[in-house]
Amino acid sequence: MKNFISVNDVANIDALVQKALFYKQQPLADIALGANKKIGLLFLNPSLRTRISTQLAAKNLGMEAIVFNVDKEGWALEFAVGAVMNGTTVEHVKDAAPVLGSYFDILCIRTFPSLQNRDEDYAETIIHQFMQYAGVPVVSLESATLHPLQSLADIITIKEDLVKRSSIVKPKIVLSWAPHIKPLPQCVANSFAQWVNAWGEADFVIAHPEGYALDDQFTGGASITNNQSEALQGADYVYVKNWSAYHDYGAMPAPHTDWMLTNTKLAQSNNAKVMHCLPVRRNVELSDDILDSENSLVTLQGGNRVWAAQAVIGEILRGA
Repeated sequence: MKNFISVNDVANIDALVQKALFYKQQPLADIALGANKKIGLLFLNPSLRTRISTQLAAKNLGMEAIVFNVDKEGWALEFAVGAVMNGTTVEHVKDAAPVLGSYFDILCIRTFPSLQNRDEDYAETIIHQFMQYAGVPVVSLESATLHPLQSLADIITIKEDLVKRSSIVKPKIVLSWAPHIKPLPQCVANSFAQWVNAWGEADFVIAHPEGYALDDQFTGGASITNNQSEALQGADYVYVKNWSAYHDYGAMPAPHTDWMLTNTKLAQSNNAKVMHCLPVRRNVELSDDILDSENSLVTLQGGNRVWAAQAVIGEILRGA
């Protein structure tokens, strides 16, 4: 593995999942793998789980992790090709990235979309320019369109839980849109759809109100419905997430507060386990009665972020 920005960088999903589960049982098994190596974590946006889990993963592999909050501690970066830098940006990525590449063996980047210009966001200019100029492997800690470390942790969580539910041969997984107070990126939803489709071991349904269809390049292969109740019938796992409109980019069509998942709705499922990437707005996206129940996998998901990151970093170190 040279870089990690999407599921397309993974040769074998199941093998990567098994490596992560191995690390969960033996966190320090490969502590010599990253000895005398450094990993840089650059954040253009805030983070909690992504930052801490990646630091812990690197430490478990013997690496030194250095975190830099570009949005608060560094110069405003310019990414436009041929830019005349007479405005607010101070340093071009063409100058910053090679220097950072000389400091680190692996460079990790986290950035969000603007939700203003779909073409610009979906071009993934920021992460691609770091890949172009840094000269070292690049790991996405979330980008404008995808969140692959989260999605890997999601698949790990489902595989881990399926061991306890041996009667389920091919799980029905539902990605269900949820209400929110503001427009959110499509990153997590895009990424989860991409990974479940690539994994190919589930019946996959995406449920959302009209106006919230995602980009076909990520959802192709899934069944899509505007009927949440229909989608929940017989579901084994329900992944709850808000996202703003893709076609009317960044917009929030009618609020649809009735789409919040509750235990009453979940009764239609096959005692489904409920997932969310966190942070979650309680009693807006998900009800307390679900989040505080035995059906919630959100804490397990969050914990598995360490092992997802460790498996990815380990694969990159082996391929270096």
